[in-house]
Amino acid sequence: MAINCPLPYCTIGAYVLLKRSAKGNIFLQRCKSTKSRKTEIAMGNSYAGQLKTTRFEEVLHNSIEASLRSNNLVPRPIFSQLYLEAEQQLSSLEAGSRADNEEEEEEEEEEGSESSSPPVSYQMKPPPEGCCTTDGFCQAGKDLRLVSISNEHIEVPAGFLLVGAKSPNLPDHLLVCAVDKRFLPDDNGRNALLGFSGNCVGCGKKGFCYFTEFSNHINLKLTTQPKKQKHLKYYLVRNAQGALTKGSVICWKGAEFRGRQSSSSTCSSTLFQLPESSGLSGSTSSEPLPAPNPSAPAGTQQTAAAIDHIPSTAAFSSAVYNGKESPKQQLVKNNLSAQTRPSVLGTLTNSGPPKKRHKGWSPESPSSTETWNLQLNLQAPNRIKNDGGSLSSLPHSALVGPASSPMVGSGEPVSVPDNLLKICKAKPVIFKGHGNFPYLCGNINDVIVSPLLYTCYRNSQSLSRAYEQYGASTIQPISEEMQLLLTVYYLVQLASDQVPLIEDLEQIFMRSWRESHLSEIRQYQQAIPQTFPQVPSQIAPVTSAQLPWLAGLAASSCNDSVHIIECSYSLAEGLSEMFKLLIEGKLIKTNYVVIICASRNRAIDSCIVITGKYQARVLSESMLTPSDYQKEVNYQLVTGKVETLGSFFSTLCPEGDIDLLLEKFYQENQGHISSSLSASVNKPTSLNGTGTAACTSYEIERHQIRPFQLAVAQKLLSHICSIADSSTQNLDLGSFEKIDFLICVPPSEVTYQQTLFHLWHSGILLELGLEKEHLTKQRVEQYVMKLDAEAQIKFKVFLQNSMQNPHTLFVLIHDHAHWDLMSAMHSLYPQTELSTGLVDRLLNCREVKEAPNIVTLHVTSFPYALQTQHTHISPYNEIHWPSSYSNGVDLYHENKKYFGLSEFIESTLSGHSIPLLRYDSSFEAMVMALGKRFPRLHSAVIRTFVLIQHYSAAMMAVCGLSQMKNYTSVETLEITQNLINSSRQCPSGHGLMVVLRIPCTPLAAVAYERLYNVRERLALEDNFEIILGNPNSGITIGKHFVEQLKAWQKIEDVDWRPQTYLELEGLPCILIFTGMDPQGESLPRSLRYCDLRLINSSSLVRTTLEQELGLAAYFVSSEIHTEKAVVNDVLESDPEKLSSTDNEDEEVATEGSTSEKRSPMKRERSRSHDSASSSLSSKASITAFCSESSPPLIAAGDTAKSSHQVLSNSAEETTNNYERQKQKVDKGAQTTISKHLLPVTEQLDTKQNIKSAQISITSSSSSPFSSSSSSSAPTHNSFILQTSQCSMTKASKQPPIVFLPKLVYDIITSTDSSGLPKSSSLLPYHSVMWASSFRPLMSKMMTCTEQSLYYRQWTVPKPIHMDYNNRNEGRMDTFHPRRLLLSGPPQIGKTGAYLQFLSILSRMLIRLTEVDVYDEEEININIKEESNQYYHQPGDMWPDLETFKKMPFDYTIHDPKYEDASLICSKLQTINSEERSMSRRQEDMYTRRQTTRMRLSKYAAYNTYHHCEQCHQYMGFNPRYQLYESTLHAFAFSYSMLGEEIQLHFIIPKSKEHHFVFSQPGRQLESMRLPLVTDKSEDYIKSPTFTPTTGRHEHGLFNLYHAMDGASHLHVLVVKEYEMAIYKKYWPNHIMLVLPSIFNSAGVGAAHFLIKELSYHNLELERNRQEELGIKPQDIWPFIVISDDSCVMWNSVEFDCSGDRKSDYMWTERNVSLKQILQHIEATPNVTHYALIGMRKWSSKTNSAEIKEPFSCCHVHDFIMLNVDLTQNVQYNQNRFTCDDVDFNLRVHSAGLLICRFNHFSVMKKQIAVGGQRSFHIKSKVSDTPVSVSPAQYICAPDSKHTFLAAPAQLLLEKYLQYHSHRFFPLSLKNYSHPVLSVDCYLNLGPQIAVCYVSSRPHSLNISSSGLTFSGLLLYLCDSFVVASFLKKFHFLKGATLCVICQDRNSLRQTVVRLELEDEWQFRLRDEFQTANAKEDRPLFLLTGRHI
Repeated sequence: MAINCPLPYCTIGAYVLLKRSAKGNIFLQRCKSTKSRKTEIAMGNSYAGQLKTTRFEEVLHNSIEASLRSNNLVPRPIFSQLYLEAEQQLSSLEAGSRADNEEEEEEEEEEGSESSSPPVSYQMKPPPEGCCTTDGFCQAGKDLRLVSISNEHIEVPAGFLLVGAKSPNLPDHLLVCAVDKRFLPDDNGRNALLGFSGNCVGCGKKGFCYFTEFSNHINLKLTTQPKKQKHLKYYLVRNAQGALTKGSVICWKGAEFRGRQSSSSTCSSTLFQLPESSGLSGSTSSEPLPAPNPSAPAGTQQTAAAIDHIPSTAAFSSAVYNGKESPKQQLVKNNLSAQTRPSVLGTLTNSGPPKKRHKGWSPESPSSTETWNLQLNLQAPNRIKNDGGSLSSLPHSALVGPASSPMVGSGEPVSVPDNLLKICKAKPVIFKGHGNFPYLCGNINDVIVSPLLYTCYRNSQSLSRAYEQYGASTIQPISEEMQLLLTVYYLVQLASDQVPLIEDLEQIFMRSWRESHLSEIRQYQQAIPQTFPQVPSQIAPVTSAQLPWLAGLAASSCNDSVHIIECSYSLAEGLSEMFKLLIEGKLIKTNYVVIICASRNRAIDSCIVITGKYQARVLSESMLTPSDYQKEVNYQLVTGKVETLGSFFSTLCPEGDIDLLLEKFYQENQGHISSSLSASVNKPTSLNGTGTAACTSYEIERHQIRPFQLAVAQKLLSHICSIADSSTQNLDLGSFEKIDFLICVPPSEVTYQQTLFHLWHSGILLELGLEKEHLTKQRVEQYVMKLDAEAQIKFKVFLQNSMQNPHTLFVLIHDHAHWDLMSAMHSLYPQTELSTGLVDRLLNCREVKEAPNIVTLHVTSFPYALQTQHTHISPYNEIHWPSSYSNGVDLYHENKKYFGLSEFIESTLSGHSIPLLRYDSSFEAMVMALGKRFPRLHSAVIRTFVLIQHYSAAMMAVCGLSQMKNYTSVETLEITQNLINSSRQCPSGHGLMVVLRIPCTPLAAVAYERLYNVRERLALEDNFEIILGNPNSGITIGKHFVEQLKAWQKIEDVDWRPQTYLELEGLPCILIFTGMDPQGESLPRSLRYCDLRLINSSSLVRTTLEQELGLAAYFVSSEIHTEKAVVNDVLESDPEKLSSTDNEDEEVATEGSTSEKRSPMKRERSRSHDSASSSLSSKASITAFCSESSPPLIAAGDTAKSSHQVLSNSAEETTNNYERQKQKVDKGAQTTISKHLLPVTEQLDTKQNIKSAQISITSSSSSPFSSSSSSSAPTHNSFILQTSQCSMTKASKQPPIVFLPKLVYDIITSTDSSGLPKSSSLLPYHSVMWASSFRPLMSKMMTCTEQSLYYRQWTVPKPIHMDYNNRNEGRMDTFHPRRLLLSGPPQIGKTGAYLQFLSILSRMLIRLTEVDVYDEEEININIKEESNQYYHQPGDMWPDLETFKKMPFDYTIHDPKYEDASLICSKLQTINSEERSMSRRQEDMYTRRQTTRMRLSKYAAYNTYHHCEQCHQYMGFNPRYQLYESTLHAFAFSYSMLGEEIQLHFIIPKSKEHHFVFSQPGRQLESMRLPLVTDKSEDYIKSPTFTPTTGRHEHGLFNLYHAMDGASHLHVLVVKEYEMAIYKKYWPNHIMLVLPSIFNSAGVGAAHFLIKELSYHNLELERNRQEELGIKPQDIWPFIVISDDSCVMWNSVEFDCSGDRKSDYMWTERNVSLKQILQHIEATPNVTHYALIGMRKWSSKTNSAEIKEPFSCCHVHDFIMLNVDLTQNVQYNQNRFTCDDVDFNLRVHSAGLLICRFNHFSVMKKQIAVGGQRSFHIKSKVSDTPVSVSPAQYICAPDSKHTFLAAPAQLLLEKYLQYHSHRFFPLSLKNYSHPVLSVDCYLNLGPQIAVCYVSSRPHSLNISSSGLTFSGLLLYLCDSFVVASFLKKFHFLKGATLCVICQDRNSLRQTVVRLELEDEWQFRLRDEFQTANAKEDRPLFLLTGRHI
């Protein structure tokens, strides 16, 4: 490329390699040109880094130098050493940085791709000496600032434009530059040439061809990489005056359609697989279908194979990378929507320059037009991360490229030789690397080309950008040379049976780059410790000249598995040479060919060709989508291509065709089929018939809830509650009365029946009240929906029900939720079945999303695809299955231990036990050999046929055709003989299940047919069943086996057939499990072997892999320790496991060799458990058809060993043999193939005598061990010997054994540095992709929640995913509020958990509509005067005032809450008081108060948890009123008793201000509006309601909206100052009355006192205000309501007096609104003459006698109407905590005022467990620790050292008197005839002491005390009304006691003197006490005395 001239039409991706010399000059790196050559050097593990700044180059160069000087060819493997060190030390650096979205990053990345050189770490070039360095001036000192030179004449050469550059140091200035317009974009942001050409307008210097050099010249002084896109900002234009001004912005962005269509995806780790979006496959089928357009060029047909909906002429290649198109002839690519728009195949001439990649593409994403998107699942089934299908929106012009080659072509074409596939036995896979790729022509059907490696290289170039956002300095990415070198190192260290994994390469690049730039990264990650020293920066990077030589050196140690071809001109010559070497057979040992073209004058070109037959096959097959894979297999079966395979197998048998051998066997044995094998079948019936012993271990587990499931159900419930409790109002649980549900399951008949089975047995339908007792199956089916064609009808019914029943909560359960996540909108799949996208169409429909009564619960074992950046499910709504252990503590005690994937892996890697995960090396070897022989057959076909052959041969061998043992593998033989023998060991014939997983349905059908046929020929049809498990159909089994199952399960139904696999418990069978994915089917506990050797191992993702292994998930009885159980598995179940099948003879390991064999290094090798050679299977086992219960085989010489030794040593021998044999496998891997393809009898004959001996033991002994060996066994191991005969029982105590393909086994068992299995870091699902390749690694320590957050950050859905369109710039509102996700391991019991959740949710809803109310009988009923006089008729609505005045006052307390309070005596009651003392039992007082559960009526009061549409406005959640929009108003009034002014505060919401009067100018609160007595309104409550409350901001029943039936009312909450904020938060629309701070520790008396005083003061204000309006003072409404905060419902009694006699009446009680009750009371005639009006407390035990008198004159409690006018002079005692209402009632009555109780009305009080009186805790003032203090300690002697208490003095006094008043009044104890005289107050002295209340006020009403003798006198804070003469009127018993209570000691003395107490009472100094308060807390003082 010339420097000073415009770029020629260069080929796509060509780079000029720019290097910087030591002096800072830029020069072209000359590349040495040599012919193809190979050099050899050993390199270790892969490692990468920018060589400029790492220690790596230093070590590398030293190593190379050392190797050149030494004679040793293989120097120290420094590479792996560095790589492995870095992996550990950098694990802390994995905090992810996202490098997608910043515009600046895009610009930088674009410049990087544009500059024709690898981006270089930018260092400021030192300016020449003496030059100008001033900002805004060039180095020649000329001013370049626009403001300075705008009017100067500037010469602009032709073709140049003036542009403005931005300098970071001069943000307000533009620097003027002249730039060649060809290097600037056009108006569309396109067609800018790569590079730069510009002149300095200051000094006139011309010819700057690099923007770096130019930026130095104009003194931009950049700290980041100079990029023209970043710094050239504006065009400059002349205005009308000729001055130069800023013009339009330079459009560096591209056209809209080229924007970020592809989101940001990276190379994934899936095997090259076409994304679902493209629907295309590479040239993978050996014979493409006939092309519809035969005249199309040959190259266009290669992608047409096996694709129905895209015409073969439409096949196209990825000709456009990042928008750079080939300058050669270009063809219009067809749009992917081939079915809607015909493809266009045309020719365009490209006259423009090569187009630069537009910055709209993220550096992370492959080009939107890369339609191949093949996923290089190199070793793991890796997945392809592709933008997935946004191609359909691209215009045709964007899709141009040559149709003759699958990749971008340039230069001379390369001809693919004819017969390449035939000669090489595999199609080579070519990965484009760097630079240009030539055209391919000729036989291009025999090669496959993929851009995946290219994409990976490009993505790794962007790694550094994530850190650039932290600071200004640029961190240079890995150079192309280093990338290629690292790739070579990676390929070199791959084993011959490994496949390259793109994800590994990606991680290598990342780790290498991070290590290279550790110091820079640390600047931005301060927390990371300095683990590396400062890296030297003087080492030179690898140059392109060194690259081929270093690559050859690296490849020299790998035994030619990697071959390096260097070419001097272009890749074409290297590819030609590679094809030539292939044809000549010179690359037989070579798996990978790396072709490097490093010419002098441009960047490197490279590609990598996979030539290894195994690797090429795996990679090419991984490019098929699942549907293409099915089609390919179908095609090969239909066209008969597999017949060659069948005929090949026939030739292997020594006797000729296997079928002939079978027929011969069948004829010979036809007469006597009553052999031992088939005889066992009849055993169970005969045994059962004769009544002798039958197996008792059989049980099918019915529905039972385990602790785990209950815990999960409760977690689900708490999430539902949290949604309801949130302020978003998304779920109003209070409005629902019942539950309904629908369970959606995949369209698998077995899963459907299984769910019906669980639902039936759970009893949930009856519990929810959805169905009646007699449940039919048809009714149960209404609640389970199969997601098939008929689903829409059932779902429509569900939606209609939800709309018609708004008060029913519908739970939509989506089980197996990962199954179909296809978008309903995705149009690329017209050929797929109808059910695709059904979940999206149904569950995501608008009706479900908007219905307020539908909650959606997704349930899955693999939630990863629902955890993307666009998910509908909030992370707060995820419920993960809990861990069973926490810090070693078993959290849930269960009798079974779950065995899932992690346990399988752990058991396999631990080395302590026989591995549960195994692979079959002989099977793999045979498959590999046949794969080479039949290259055109898909490996799934070959694997299936080989396995069928193995099973057939094994069955024949077990039946006596011993010659067939050589044609099966040890594993298959073990499975088969244990299966066949299992039913013989059980008296009832129970056996084992073997699951044979064949995903491809046509292959499964072939396998079923073949195995069925073999079984028939061998007369085994009654021994075990073969079942074809197809998801689309039910289970079909033979009649004989149905009868067996019915007998075992005691089923009498004649028509019964098993419908789920769980019902096959104990049935000996092979279940051929087919279908591309399991769909949630559960397997029975008799499962023993899970054969997954045929799963599709090429295109696995994490979900697929874990789903397959989930089939084996299992519950093991936890009585036996799991590890022991696994070891015992070897001892008792698999005797043949104790010997080896390797080529060399070997003995069982002896004890002496254990220490050497158990070395750590060998343990490491033993991790790969090849069960063919490492599973301790003896050579004898191939013919040893012993049953599971046979004794372990011991080497021939050791048969005399006791079983004691066998048992004790078996575990050690097991592990030792593993280690030995694993090494032999490695050595003998090459010979295994021939060993199994040809008879290998010679190695078996030597052991024939052992086998025959073993067979005879088996047949002759019926017990597991002979009697002699059992007796010698040690007692601690006896449980092994006493195992059940039933193999099914043994199977249920051990997890199944799983056989895997080798590829999958390696992925599952390999772990990273944190111990995380490799499978966990795979792409989670087919329809998602990684958001960035620059993501942190997952860690083993991640919890499920952390994994979810990881996937939510790092994965995005492809367009085919149903969540693709759910994005809203990351805002929270993309989450659906009523959608939850439950995830848990497979088969762990999620169905039971969610059914239990429905149950407890239903119970909770019922509970929400119910409330516990106190239900207690009135107390002291028998003390009432039995009077026949009734003052009113039962049906009277209101009391008659005159009649009421005649009614006596009932002093006795009848409220049951005062059961432990003192009796109040009157003269009338003294007669009965003795009886009462007998009837009260002490224990009754302390029992829990009785409650009953009541359904809430529509007139209930609610707490803060109630949300409904009607009361939103009432609660303040209406948008019209902003939350918390309220004002604080002070309200002061003076009160003489307190001696000071009281200042209260009102918090008044805006919506409630109309209830108050404010002064006009200052808006000061003046008064609360009061209505008139004469006002009448149906929708208005006249009395203001006050509710004092403390500690019940959540639970207090302050929502009176429904109770008032919507009527307007004034409700004021009375709260303490310290609780104001919390109450205001919960009740923003309620008026608050805030008590002064001095009352923070006061009791309810203070609240009542202030409410009453405030109300009276307000009454006066209102009278004055309204008097001015002409209203009389007495007409103002004087009542207020004081209500407890626990009043929940109100009831009214209705009478029916229609009887003949007046005394006959019927009554009913019903719930009514509070509005009705209050309006009724307010309408009472002469209502203002009553001082207090109340009502009964509700009780279910109320009898007719209690309500016969409709009105009572007695105590009222809880809910009262108080006349503040009449009670002006009667106050509540503001000091009181308890009984203040009783005290007040007595005062009111003694003042001669009327107290009326309406007996026809009752109030229900809710039991609230928090707040109220419970909020007072009495504790010591000294220590902070809450120590309970007994009431006896509440009182102490003055001046004593008693511990003071932190509690109000009044509370201590009241509590002390309640529990210990008998100390002060000993004569009064149970002496009800002689009560204590209590003056002016009522204090509770406890239930065993009666009191008599008298008032000292003049003219007060008191009981007649004549004839009463008192046992005590209580004077509490007595005022001046109490005088000596008043007390002398009363008579006391001799020895009666006195208690005087005063505020201080001085008052005590004064009171004694003033009342002349010493005349009659004797006092002693020691009789003085005080409450246990400190002096500052103002204790109360007590003085006691005795009556003289």
